[in-house]
Amino acid sequence: MSPSQDNNDDVLLAGRYGDLEDIRGYVKIHGSEPLATIRDENDNCILHMVCGNGHIDVLEYLLPLVPSSLLAAQNSAKSTPLHWAALNKHLSVVQKLVEYPDGPGINLIDIKNTAGHTPLGEAELAEWDEGATWLVRMMNLDSEDADKEKAVDGEEDVEVPQDIEVEIEDAEGQVAKMTISGAPSKSS
Repeated sequence: MSPSQDNNDDVLLAGRYGDLEDIRGYVKIHGSEPLATIRDENDNCILHMVCGNGHIDVLEYLLPLVPSSLLAAQNSAKSTPLHWAALNKHLSVVQKLVEYPDGPGINLIDIKNTAGHTPLGEAELAEWDEGATWLVRMMNLDSEDADKEKAVDGEEDVEVPQDIEVEIEDAEGQVAKMTISGAPSKSS
């Protein structure tokens, strides 16, 4: 049975509010295929709703049911579900999106919205250091240099801690700077 517009609106709301039971009921009646194409008036998909509100249990249910391309779906402002998760400081959701084996992976971190912000930029603007730090650590900032540092005269790979300085410029030209220390913590 093909879902009505009301059914589709209801499942988007269920995603927004984290109502896993209602989403399961929708899938039982209509199948999972319509989930990939449902959008609201701002072109948000179900993953925008779920990720923006931090519903990790619903996200874990949906990921195997929707095409992996939905992880990079952009709304009318060109924001992805990762932008929304970062903006609203949902670390477990950010991690699940980036680390999902069948998804786009770290490429999600580079997608810019119409304001010119990446998900990392949104985390910085939200003053969410934990999320920004995690996203930076996931990025391939300079894989060639990292490979050189890991190999020491043909010996086993050795991780060489280093500090990374990140500068992010927003659309208005404001620059945010942060240093992420790769050195092990010293206990007192």
